[in-house]
Amino acid sequence: MNIRHAAAGLPILAMAGAMAVALTGTGPAALASTRHADTAASSVTSAAAQPMTARRPFGPACSAVPRTGKGSFTGMAADPVATAASHNPALSTLVAAVKKAGLVDTLNGADGITVFAPTNQAFAKIPKQTLAKVLADKKMLTSILTYHVVAGRKTPDDLRRGRFTTLQGSTVATRGSGTTYAVNNARVVCGDVATRNATVYIIDTVLMPTR
Repeated sequence: MNIRHAAAGLPILAMAGAMAVALTGTGPAALASTRHADTAASSVTSAAAQPMTARRPFGPACSAVPRTGKGSFTGMAADPVATAASHNPALSTLVAAVKKAGLVDTLNGADGITVFAPTNQAFAKIPKQTLAKVLADKKMLTSILTYHVVAGRKTPDDLRRGRFTTLQGSTVATRGSGTTYAVNNARVVCGDVATRNATVYIIDTVLMPTR
């Protein structure tokens, strides 16, 4: 799927929501260009220098991940990110949203990305009527979902104090240390999860673009 047509515009959902503005940065090409916009320029190098298998996922929600099978950490590491997420019941709302936006192929085909993945409970924080409106609006939905994706496999060290340009075009700010990290106003509840083409940080709040 070419996200150039799917992500043609739209600003943010502001819980009461109005929509207007065109997006910048689309498709896999935008993933490449955002590498130059990252303030943490060493992140891709540090990720490459530290094999994903050498690190263990962390966070309170990691205990709910199955020990074996497709939904286990080992199983997810074998699949591209959208497919891997589909095996995690805690991400079923996110997976449904990705399918509605037509982003499955874009995410699965990307080469080395980081995805901040909201849980079902994160989506449940949004009023039902507002969430239904977002899910029915492909442009707005695409804007929000692509705001959760940045180029490069980010390590916890990269997230200590980072600012990254997203696929949507706006930036996210990260902070933390040890096993406690935040992305904007969202808390990482299971971090540093490897899939075949991405690193995933599962978060407890849906991120909203600033433009």
